[in-house]
Amino acid sequence: MKRFRLLVVSLTGLLVVLVGLLTFGNLNQNLVYYLTPAEALAQKADFADGKRFQIGGLVRDGSVVRTDRGIEFIVDSGAEPGPDAVRVSHRGSPAQLFRPGIGVVLEGRWQGEEFASDHMIVKHDENYAPPEDERSGAE
Repeated sequence: MKRFRLLVVSLTGLLVVLVGLLTFGNLNQNLVYYLTPAEALAQKADFADGKRFQIGGLVRDGSVVRTDRGIEFIVDSGAEPGPDAVRVSHRGSPAQLFRPGIGVVLEGRWQGEEFASDHMIVKHDENYAPPEDERSGAE
């Protein structure tokens, strides 16, 4: 009976370790991080084979141009215009809240000197309020 208990406890422990490895061991492979524009430019050689990655930054004011296939714009860190600006060509419709000055995370790949994006996530304001009622002050 003592051997049976030892066997059950050992098998249970082994099962817990295996489940932990399967659950958390592959977690790093499933996490997707985004690079800042400066990091993306510095690591451009690492993504030369068309490898997809995400880039995040602010849409530069005055850089948005609509095209037949989507939009083109420049994303940077939001600091003074400098060497961290990345030209983006986004295929498809932009996110509903997309506008200059807003934070975006884009997924795509390098295409020459341009970042070709096909997926966009827009950072929105965390404050939610109903639209102003125009009649509220009219009474």
